[in-house]
Amino acid sequence: MSDVSLINRLARPELLTMTPYQSARRIGGSGDIWLNANESPFANSDPAYNRYPEFQPTELIENYARYSKLDNSQILASRGADEAIELLIRTFCVPGKDSITICTPTYGMYAISAATCNVAVNEVPLTQDWQLDSDLTTKLKGSSLLFICNPNNPTGSTMTPEDIEQIIEATSEQCIVVVDEAYIEFSAQLTCASLINQYNNVVVLRTLSKAFGLAGLRCGFMLANQHIITLAKKVIAPYPISAPVGDIAAQALTVDGVAQMRQQVSELNQLAQQFASEITPLQGVEDVYHSGGNFVLVRFNSDNWFSELGQAGIVVRNQSQVPTLERCLRFSIGNEEEMKKLTTTLIDIAKQTAA
Repeated sequence: MSDVSLINRLARPELLTMTPYQSARRIGGSGDIWLNANESPFANSDPAYNRYPEFQPTELIENYARYSKLDNSQILASRGADEAIELLIRTFCVPGKDSITICTPTYGMYAISAATCNVAVNEVPLTQDWQLDSDLTTKLKGSSLLFICNPNNPTGSTMTPEDIEQIIEATSEQCIVVVDEAYIEFSAQLTCASLINQYNNVVVLRTLSKAFGLAGLRCGFMLANQHIITLAKKVIAPYPISAPVGDIAAQALTVDGVAQMRQQVSELNQLAQQFASEITPLQGVEDVYHSGGNFVLVRFNSDNWFSELGQAGIVVRNQSQVPTLERCLRFSIGNEEEMKKLTTTLIDIAKQTAA
């Protein structure tokens, strides 16, 4: 773990010697009179928000460190996992020169973030059953970053930590492996977070948007060794986490908050299993794919199901334009009442189709 030669080699050269912007809160200080940040002295709200927030809110980082069983120095809070994706690309990819590798079909923001940074995207398709290509490590084409979404969005497919560890170990002198665990709470046994203490070339992305029910908050986390976190801190904005976001997120990560999340995850997982079993026999349903997230991907016999659901007032995600996902719809798992309405509507559509 002490060898950081790969990190230094992959990082954009200018970042290695660059001093990050020293915001007032990052510099710190102690005293009763704060006149170092050109803030307004008038506290016009309750609670007062006239002062800039901490660069990385202490309570939030401590709570997430406890939750993830990592050290504070291994955690960077960001505006959702989406910002962390872009931070990694900006940190390790030289525009117009470097590339990332993604395993398709997968989350679309990897490619979008790369494109906005003028970074090439190398696609290595998943296998027919949506597992990693056995020859993946020979198809990286010199990429600086390899993104693996586990559980994978939009397919819901999962990879074992052992399989991912093999990739990490095999690429230890090639690239940084980024494991996106946005949905990991729904398949907690699959986490790769502990591998951060064993390998230098692994980053784990997390979010509070899914299992914690805080999508509107926009709070995510980059988990990595201290060297990667230090570099990413040179790229991130001076105040990425607003004071209200930091307070609400820290509360969600208390012992009680985590317990509530786990109870809700258990409920959603049960609803997902029930939904899958109820719609599998329906005429017109070709495949209901096992999912490790809070959604279920279903392949139908035609594209009409999406419009029929829309007419019934049910909005789902149409994945039909994604290669290999023709006639596929992705269903987020809602509450019990919503899922009953969805199931009933699908049964009605199936009957109409069969008539």
